[in-house]
Amino acid sequence: MDGADRILGIDPGTKNVGYGVIERHGSAVFRLASGCIAAPAGSLAERLVAIYRGLREVIGIYSPASAAVETVFTGNNPKTAVAIGEGRGVAVLSAAEHGLSVTGYEPALVKRVVAGNGRAGKEQVRRMVSLLLNLPEIPATDHEADALALAITHARHLDIGGAAGTRRMASRPGSGRRGPLPDFVQRQLDGLAKRTGCLTRI
Repeated sequence: MDGADRILGIDPGTKNVGYGVIERHGSAVFRLASGCIAAPAGSLAERLVAIYRGLREVIGIYSPASAAVETVFTGNNPKTAVAIGEGRGVAVLSAAEHGLSVTGYEPALVKRVVAGNGRAGKEQVRRMVSLLLNLPEIPATDHEADALALAITHARHLDIGGAAGTRRMASRPGSGRRGPLPDFVQRQLDGLAKRTGCLTRI
């Protein structure tokens, strides 16, 4: 496959950045790679350079066509929001530099898509990502799980836009582990195209 149906999910940050690459085969998707880029100790500039290089390496190896990145959520801590924004800028730059289309998703929307609850906890998201992708184990970190959740959300958005009625996700073709999405997830996905307030095209 030439990577046209590969999606890179990025959970941005300035210390740890999660990434997840999934591939779509018709109505099925599977995890191609995922992990966490841990920036070495140093100044903010040094950490951002390390993250930039790490993401470039991932993109160079797997050649995704599009990327999904979490939007900045300010919450009650502006300092944290600024830091995440800086990390997000590096993530967007890394993807755009390679010609990837980049879409931003709010955290609550991602949680609704993968867990059926916009207030779902980290552990619930990790377990649902593992279930939806038929992974042999739960993602090791929240960063990795969030990146995969972003990629899943974008895949379902693409399914709605280009292949109405898609209702299946699976692991690598040939694994035999394939099944329908839970109903509550599908209900969220059916209405995703109408909720443009939580979807940002960069």
